[in-house]
Amino acid sequence: MAVTRADLERCLDLVKSSVVEPRVGLFGPTSRTWHIAREGVVFLAGGAAALQQLAHPFVAYGVSEHSVTREDTFGRFLRTFENVYAMIFGPLERALRSARAVHTIHERVTGVITAPAGSWPAGTHYRANDEGALRWVFTTLIINAVRAYELVIDPLEEHEKDEYYAESRRFALLFGLEEEDLPDSYAAFERSFDDTIRSGSIAVTTPARELADYLLAPPHPALGLAWRWYTTMTASLLPEALREGFGLPFGSREQARVDASILAIRRAYPRIPARLRHVPAFAAAERRLASGDAYVREPDTGRPFLLKLLLRMSRAAVL
Repeated sequence: MAVTRADLERCLDLVKSSVVEPRVGLFGPTSRTWHIAREGVVFLAGGAAALQQLAHPFVAYGVSEHSVTREDTFGRFLRTFENVYAMIFGPLERALRSARAVHTIHERVTGVITAPAGSWPAGTHYRANDEGALRWVFTTLIINAVRAYELVIDPLEEHEKDEYYAESRRFALLFGLEEEDLPDSYAAFERSFDDTIRSGSIAVTTPARELADYLLAPPHPALGLAWRWYTTMTASLLPEALREGFGLPFGSREQARVDASILAIRRAYPRIPARLRHVPAFAAAERRLASGDAYVREPDTGRPFLLKLLLRMSRAAVL
């Protein structure tokens, strides 16, 4: 079932009615969402989230057939996060604008799956605004943000995860997903992730593997070592079935590298200045609130930030 424009606008009305200060946006500085999403280390699981999304055939075929991802894979990866961060850290107007823009782009993304994929037979019609596909994309973003935060910074108590998840339901409304579309607690949310993996609706297709190859290729030759390290970290965060589907090697040697890397990053990360640790969109939100500006200020693209962060993390792991 597709999320229609009317469905989205109904959800956006719920968002507007729930926001007390439009200038602050959906969450604000005291929220669990800002506390987690501001950390650049969340990008540690960004590759895993992207590959998990591509493992949904609707996403893989949609991206493969309707975008310039092959020409600008890394750019698309960053633009996805730009929209996400605009929704999380931007004022209400910016969040709503991003939600509508994403939905409009998705309205044009339709087609046919040409080969059997898990439970999807060849000839299945896909839509980017399919409710199930949108729910899967949303799920991967939330699950992987928590996992990256816990890996490097601190384990979260169950009540903290529930608090974060409760806030994330407002974020889900920007996809056109209402509360009844989602589990009641974070624990149930995690179970739904595992159940979806096993359901047959998630299957690595040929377009998904091709796109993953592009995504995991370094955007510049000088980043080859860092990207190989990042690929290993990405593989470690994928369910075994998806690692195998994408053809990512992961054995005891890779696990040892991951364990050593996580230990090194945990030690090094707190020493990185906050201005480099935190994502540019969070810094822009802090400036907006401090200045009292009521107008929308566009966030930084984050491209230099992400490259620097990955280099810092890979160097910490090596050292």
